[in-house]
Amino acid sequence: MTEISNQETAVLGLLYEHHHYAHRIREIMEKRGMDNWADVDYSTLPPILKSLEKEGLIRYQYRNEGKKGPEKVYHITEKGKSTFKRQIKSILSEKGSIIYSFDLGLANMTSLNQEEIIQSLKLYLKSIEERIQVLSYSIKIQEENNVPYNFIAIYSRNLSILKAEKDWVMEFMDKSRSRGNNP
Repeated sequence: MTEISNQETAVLGLLYEHHHYAHRIREIMEKRGMDNWADVDYSTLPPILKSLEKEGLIRYQYRNEGKKGPEKVYHITEKGKSTFKRQIKSILSEKGSIIYSFDLGLANMTSLNQEEIIQSLKLYLKSIEERIQVLSYSIKIQEENNVPYNFIAIYSRNLSILKAEKDWVMEFMDKSRSRGNNP
């Protein structure tokens, strides 16, 4: 059974939809904002394609196109399709382990005085609010560009999580103020 990274999964997903030239893969990645959530960008694409090809998950054919001469068109193989589907089922069905540095800060916040705690939480709240604005704008742009709904869902899911976190932080700040620095 072939193990693939999340980056490789993201690229396989694009090739599962349709065969593409490398430059077209980059265009789609940019349009969908994949550098924000898939950790795939312009510089990481060539080694990912090479790795997928080496594993037999994709293949390419040369096509003569435009002024540049022959270009590689990448296709997902049957092995690639089955590996991709298995990976997606696994990702969607299992809760991944997520470690947040914020939780480390919460666990050790009693080393700070109340003013430092509240000031730090205010800064964190400000960063949440900024991310909410960015995600809201990203959703609007993606909808205007007719990006498939499942890609918009990535942003709307994160937006919902951030809004819930904002509410939690505000409530926690109130509790912290009323308790002082007592654990």
